[in-house]
Amino acid sequence: MQEPNQSSVTEFILLGFSFNSRTTPLLFSAFLMTYLLIILGNSLITILICLNSHLHTPMYFFIGILSMLDLGYTTTTVPQMLVHLASQKKTISFASCVAQMYIFLVLGITESWLFAMMSIDRYVAICHPLRYKVIMSPWLCGVMVTFCGLWGVISALIYTVFAMRLPYCGPNKINHFFCEVPAVLKLACADTSVNDWVDFILGFSVILVPLSLILVIYVNIFIAISRIRSVQGRLRAFSTCASHITVVTVFCVPAMVMYMKPSSEASPEDDKKLALFYNVISAFLNPIIYSLRNKDVKRAFFKAAGRGRAPE
Repeated sequence: MQEPNQSSVTEFILLGFSFNSRTTPLLFSAFLMTYLLIILGNSLITILICLNSHLHTPMYFFIGILSMLDLGYTTTTVPQMLVHLASQKKTISFASCVAQMYIFLVLGITESWLFAMMSIDRYVAICHPLRYKVIMSPWLCGVMVTFCGLWGVISALIYTVFAMRLPYCGPNKINHFFCEVPAVLKLACADTSVNDWVDFILGFSVILVPLSLILVIYVNIFIAISRIRSVQGRLRAFSTCASHITVVTVFCVPAMVMYMKPSSEASPEDDKKLALFYNVISAFLNPIIYSLRNKDVKRAFFKAAGRGRAPE
């Protein structure tokens, strides 16, 4: 196994997006504004959940964890992208690239499994409402989140080790806006077929398995909802699931396409667009989806702002 420090490449150049210099200021402004809104939205949801006792429920516990993951997830990549857009120097050291790759994978894989845990929470809330608080105890919620984190740490380590064990002897230009595994592997001076298999197998365990679990759970949820006699009751039950289904689709589907296709079929420009979806856009949409449609969150916000109650 070749160690990273034995490689002839000591730093990489991140090419970023293929735009001319005239559009760079506009692109910088758009990403900066989006990043600030991500920080504001996710931080606000996290603070509201911590401060408001009415939000101390399993569902909001998972939403709070999701917001913290989104904050870390985007902070791993977006600030560096903004620096590279604003300056001529677009380099990243080999060690920093490895660290960025690993942290990004840890948070992303953890988030992927967290979505599965959130679907379990919705299943218990809808199908076993009278036993909901007993089944979804704080201890069980803590175990579920710990499982997601451990799975993320271990899977990300395997991804990173298999990617960085390869020799990198030049060129050193990564056609991406951050050090993502598929983009980095294209620069390896060795056969990456083993990595393709590792990526596919791990992609199966960290994306397809959670998605399959979510699908099975929602089939059962929809069966249970269809048995509710009241139309208003069915709509209320479905509404609690709609937000979760939306964020899962925005995050998991692009990630599955990215990590489960062979590197030979990868298109740099398409990969960057996919990465924007599950790295930036999903983190931007999550606070909007979980707050604008949620009366509890709006009520907590207006209470914290001193207005007493949210307008209907």
